[in-house]
Amino acid sequence: MAQFLVKVADEQGHLRQQLEHGYSEAEVHDRFTQQGYLVYWIKPRTFLNTGGSRRGKLRQSTFLIFNQQFLTLIKAGLPILTSLDLLIKRQRDKSLLHQLENVRERVKSGELLSDSFAAQQVFPKMYTTTLLAGEKSGNMEEVLSRYITYQRMVQTFRKKLLVSMVYPALLVSVVTVMLIFLITYVVPKFADLFNSLGAQLPAITVFMLSFGLNAQKYGWIVALVLGVGGFLLWRWKQSDRGAERIDRFLLSLPLLGEIRLKYQVANFSRILATLLQGGLPLVPAMETAAESLSSRQMLNGVNAAAERVKEGQSLAHALETQKLFPDLAVEMLEVGESTGALPAMLSSVAEFYEEDVQTALGAAMALIEPMILIVMAVFVGGILISLYMPIFTLGANVH
Repeated sequence: MAQFLVKVADEQGHLRQQLEHGYSEAEVHDRFTQQGYLVYWIKPRTFLNTGGSRRGKLRQSTFLIFNQQFLTLIKAGLPILTSLDLLIKRQRDKSLLHQLENVRERVKSGELLSDSFAAQQVFPKMYTTTLLAGEKSGNMEEVLSRYITYQRMVQTFRKKLLVSMVYPALLVSVVTVMLIFLITYVVPKFADLFNSLGAQLPAITVFMLSFGLNAQKYGWIVALVLGVGGFLLWRWKQSDRGAERIDRFLLSLPLLGEIRLKYQVANFSRILATLLQGGLPLVPAMETAAESLSSRQMLNGVNAAAERVKEGQSLAHALETQKLFPDLAVEMLEVGESTGALPAMLSSVAEFYEEDVQTALGAAMALIEPMILIVMAVFVGGILISLYMPIFTLGANVH
């Protein structure tokens, strides 16, 4: 389906411009006309004509609050359309407000709630799949409640990870700025001083002065090359081959690779458990959970495992064949399948590896922080020694 920018007026004469999905301009025009709108124009969506209507990124905290309020209204017995109307009136996030208004109009025209959210192409597939499971089972309250629980756990886990990485990130930033300042500003100043004195300089000082002057002169070229290289690397990462190569490299790193793998296992297990508890069959649940993985290698492995499950293999055996999941996780899933308690065991796997990731990340940060300080001391100390050594020599000669 293509995207079209539509300008319409309702029965009260209120103008509205929104982004709509459709198969053609005629199909979108007929849809709005049947809903009682006066259509002014319909334009295919392009980079130039979307302007301020481009879809923003969904804020998870705002989305969590919306779902909590939505669940409360549904539990109170209000119809879905009425609930959406009430939430739209109180919504302050403009991006989410735009999406919800589009959802309401689609539901009003007869679309399923899950299809209406999926058409926005902003909401997680896990969320739309959860809504679909609730619609099929007739138990929307329970599946929404499970999704909210999942959202809370994921946000809490991510906040803990971010907090543990704030200090190292701040330390690296300060060290980088300090080194750039010393090399591009302080060192050239000393070069002017030594040139005016005409002193004989040690080899280390000559090297540092030459490096500083070249950095000051050609630094913008280096920055430009790094920027272009970073952009090309990002573009290559968007391709399947590039993403898999980079992901394989990240997973092969001694300590951080293991942490990344465990994080992906925990994330996959948590999502799969939530979907299975909502009544979704195993294979569609695996395919949905796979799309949430940021590791391309893990994503391909889970999709391949889903194909094996379609052929009749057990989940544990299918994942073991891919040789990506840790042995302990596979063994726990095998026990869960044999006892008929797979969702509960998946939750246990998620909790175990989430805690393991936090512990391992804490240990890694405790190791990295002193290394950063040592590197900073070596570089800064080396620069200062190379600059002050001639001054000490000149002082000794004067005496």
